Amino acid sequence: MDDRTTGDGTRDASEPVARGDRMDGAIQAFVAHRSLLFTVAYELLGSAADAEDVLQETWLRWAGVALDTVRDRRAYLVRIATRQALGQLRTRGRRKESYVGPWLPEPLLTAPDVAEDVELADSVSMAMLLVLETLAPTERAVFVLREVFDLGYDEIAEAVDKSPAAVRQIAHRARAHVAARRPRGVTSAAETRRTVEAFQRAVATGDLQRLLDVLAPDVVLLTDGGGVVRAALVPVVGADQVAHVLGRIAAAATLRPTEVNGAPALVVRLGGEIDTVVALRIADGLVTGLYAVRNPEKLSHLDRETALRR
Repeated sequence: MDDRTTGDGTRDASEPVARGDRMDGAIQAFVAHRSLLFTVAYELLGSAADAEDVLQETWLRWAGVALDTVRDRRAYLVRIATRQALGQLRTRGRRKESYVGPWLPEPLLTAPDVAEDVELADSVSMAMLLVLETLAPTERAVFVLREVFDLGYDEIAEAVDKSPAAVRQIAHRARAHVAARRPRGVTSAAETRRTVEAFQRAVATGDLQRLLDVLAPDVVLLTDGGGVVRAALVPVVGADQVAHVLGRIAAAATLRPTEVNGAPALVVRLGGEIDTVVALRIADGLVTGLYAVRNPEKLSHLDRETALRR
């Protein structure tokens, strides 16, 4: 007798119902934590496209998990996503060796609530993502999971296949590495707003003196064209050099202020199409860093806000 039939020969519907309930539970848990999982993957990879791939792989693996064996669904999902992202991170390291010019993270249009969460905004900023790029893959995962998402060492150990003791050592090493390289300087929200407005006016008018007034003497401009569009192949350093590069934008461009990765930015449009996104790093009322993303493959997530969560 088929084990899905009852003693009188009628079909027992309990199995498909149970399977349906399990799938409903899996979907609900995944949807509830989707923004968190995307944020984890994005912070590990600096690429929205790669983070979306990680989410797809995470769902495929999650859909096959027996939910009644999972004590903490959030931690389990983060573990799956972290392992998938680590695999991509190790593979991508080899691809980046052939990248043309400076590599910058893929910019994300973010809602104001991201900027209000100071720790989250700092962790997804262009400056911090570039610092994270200098970490080894496992160090990056441990740092992000511990410092940004406050996971316990035991949970992180399961995600990166290390012992809790090893994870503690890695976390200590990664914190020291990041602390030595992260940008410093604090600017109030009001001062940031004034600096952005002054910078936008200076670029829009092509006024070099105004630009020099708002740029830090040692400001650095990084431009990412990916070998697809024209961009500087090395960093542009110093207020004079950066001002002359920015002074060329005004002629045919329109500028719109926005928030990218939880920080102020300008969207540059030519002929109505997005040409460049320039993220600003501001300290003590001056622009200290500029991250100009021109690679068209990295501009596809700027037509909608991306939800980032911790």
